[in-house]
Amino acid sequence: MTTNENKTKVTILTGTYRVKGYIDLLPGARVTDYLVESKDFIAVTDAEVWELGNRHVLNAAFINVSRDHIQIVTPGD
Repeated sequence: MTTNENKTKVTILTGTYRVKGYIDLLPGARVTDYLVESKDFIAVTDAEVWELGNRHVLNAAFINVSRDHIQIVTPGD
């Protein structure tokens, strides 16, 4: 079961969108390792999705983000 201790806030940039939310990452683990070990999609919870021009697209409890479309990932805000 996932606890809040395993939640890591991330910002993900694709060619079109900025996604802010949480990934399930064990304390001390690296975001890079998480991405390398993931399959085609990564799960993001409590997600906010924005177009890069700052138009809000949606909020969702859960979304999958295609790993192939990710250009930048950063932990935190």
